[in-house]
Amino acid sequence: MDEKSKVLIIGGTGYIGKFVVEASAKSGHPTFALVRETTVSDPVKGKIVENFKNLGVSIVNGDLYDHESLVKAMKQVDVVISTVGMMQLADQVKIIAAIKEAGNIKRFFPSEFGMDVDKLNAVEPAKSTFALKVQIRRAIEAEGIPYTYVSCNCFAGYSLPNLVQPGATAPPRDKVIIPGDGNVKAVFNEEHDIGTYTIKAVDDPRALNKTLYIKPPKNTLSFNELVAIWEKLIGKTLEKIYIPEEQILKDIQTSPMPINVILAINHSTFVKGDQTNFEIEPSFGVEASELYPDVKYTTVEEYLSRFV
Repeated sequence: MDEKSKVLIIGGTGYIGKFVVEASAKSGHPTFALVRETTVSDPVKGKIVENFKNLGVSIVNGDLYDHESLVKAMKQVDVVISTVGMMQLADQVKIIAAIKEAGNIKRFFPSEFGMDVDKLNAVEPAKSTFALKVQIRRAIEAEGIPYTYVSCNCFAGYSLPNLVQPGATAPPRDKVIIPGDGNVKAVFNEEHDIGTYTIKAVDDPRALNKTLYIKPPKNTLSFNELVAIWEKLIGKTLEKIYIPEEQILKDIQTSPMPINVILAINHSTFVKGDQTNFEIEPSFGVEASELYPDVKYTTVEEYLSRFV
């Protein structure tokens, strides 16, 4: 087995970033996290950085907005993974510029970790957010940078603790609101699994210049199937309220930020079926649970059983 690539994660203290850093360190990749000096002294983020150190991660002081620090960090590694948040998506052009200057990066994973933005029917305001990811994809391709785009669809931690019920803090026990007819399939992935699959792809030539779709069969479910799993776990039938598409579109237009973004993403996911309404062709994509059958992923049912 060749030596494992050295991996730099930018945005590692963020929501999904933590899981990617942890997976990288635990799988034996020499792992580097780019961290701003102010982050280390932050009471919450500082604890995350301490945890990284305990895992053997090398902390590199640097900043997305400091070109020299980016280039210097990249010279130490082989692969760059960006997990920056929504507000910094467009600024990944700075990472692209640094990769070009460093000249030694074998692969770049931009901050994707959602739906395949090249295959969407989203309405505003979600459409504009997704468009930023599309722009970054085209910039990477135009510069000839080797890439993998990770499409993991729904974060379990965002969607399952309240069964996608807007504003709720626990799964429903009486009635459940279902967008559309509830028959459209979506995909729900546990965050540790997303980290694990992402890192497995780092040195995998099968994922080079492809989209890595994380679509495990047991986690690819319609809203009705999701509700049925929950009903089985709690031994109770819920009252179901179906919201027609016209009403959802009205709600998107009249809701404040960020609720309108969430509603628009849910519309794309659960009404338009944008996570599952296409076949993965070998020309552009591979599926993670097929590539890595050894990964024991957390099923939706296992995840939901924590809340019973």
